[in-house]
Amino acid sequence: MSIARSTPALYRPAMKIHEYQARQILSDAGVPVPPAEVVRTPDEAAAAFKLFSSPMCVVKAQVYAGGRGKAGFVKLVKSADEARDAAKFMLTHRMISNQTGPEGVPVSVLIVAPGVDIAKEYYLGMTIDRARNTVTLIASAEGGVEIEEVAAKSPEKVLKLPLHPLMGLQGYQAREVAYQLGFKDKLAAEAAKVMMGLSKAFLKTDASLAEINPLVITNDGKLLAIDAKFNFDDNALFRHKDIIAMEDESQEKPLDVRAKKANLNYIALDGTIGCLVNGAGLALATMDIIKLHGAEPANFLDVGGSVTADGAIEAFRIILSDPKVKGILVNIFGGIAKCDLIAEALVKAGREVGFKLPVVVRLEGTNVDKAREILKGAKAELPTLQTATDLTDAAKKVTAAVAA
Repeated sequence: MSIARSTPALYRPAMKIHEYQARQILSDAGVPVPPAEVVRTPDEAAAAFKLFSSPMCVVKAQVYAGGRGKAGFVKLVKSADEARDAAKFMLTHRMISNQTGPEGVPVSVLIVAPGVDIAKEYYLGMTIDRARNTVTLIASAEGGVEIEEVAAKSPEKVLKLPLHPLMGLQGYQAREVAYQLGFKDKLAAEAAKVMMGLSKAFLKTDASLAEINPLVITNDGKLLAIDAKFNFDDNALFRHKDIIAMEDESQEKPLDVRAKKANLNYIALDGTIGCLVNGAGLALATMDIIKLHGAEPANFLDVGGSVTADGAIEAFRIILSDPKVKGILVNIFGGIAKCDLIAEALVKAGREVGFKLPVVVRLEGTNVDKAREILKGAKAELPTLQTATDLTDAAKKVTAAVAA
């Protein structure tokens, strides 16, 4: 679990990767990571158990969600047969936790790792502190549990160190944090080295979040990063083709994947009125006015200022693919995205997909008169389409149409 929850829920989440990929990034940065085998079949899991010659191994599902242990998707096994059975269960069931929703997520890859005798667990993380506008190192001697719980119940146990925007984490700062966490002597130096490695990986990959939870001291005095998590800034991914290649689209909702490929900012919600808007602020205002008039938005969808006709049509298709949608509100303030382009896309989408639902359109701005003529001319073939004089009128019409 992550302590970083400052990003509003309506913004598209950062790109994620699996634990085994995050562990490799840490290892490349010099952080000690225990051995593990990536497997995709029950027989591979059994073979991995035999490979380690360990009396106990752990089989862990690789998914973009927390709560694996409570959901039964992290299992300790004592034989190759147990490893095979655990893998068979995980690979044939969707994992459902409080982070996945009732639909759960599919499991197609696992890791098998030898058991570790743990003496003490710690938490280390780096994230962007939106309030301070700086990268921040987060550390706690209460690792291995949901760090949000520690922060809520015992905030004094969570250390936060804002970092200099140019100098980043310095060695003396890492050593000071290590001592504050209770590390001593050689282990303090090793813990500081882990922090420096985490910082190096965070900056090199343009991450928005990097976590080690838990970082453990073993019974024989070794320091190991047992679990890892990385999220990445979408705006920097053009610099990291290797990271883009790590993405597992099976872990994302199909409509989210479609929207991303069409360069649309889309977030599915639980309401019944689909929204197609240009501009994030206008999209939020549109959602607010829908709620003001007694209904709930089905999505946040910002087509952006440079949307093409094909992009706009795909936006309509995505909205109409959501079975919860009972009506659509189109709210466009034409600037770079001209009103007539949106109107033409709307008519084309109606012809191709078919508007069996009420669609209310409010257009203002560049080429609005031309756009209104386009919509007026298509009224006969798109009888469920209505135009609105302003945003309030649009919200009233679409909520009334859905309620009818």
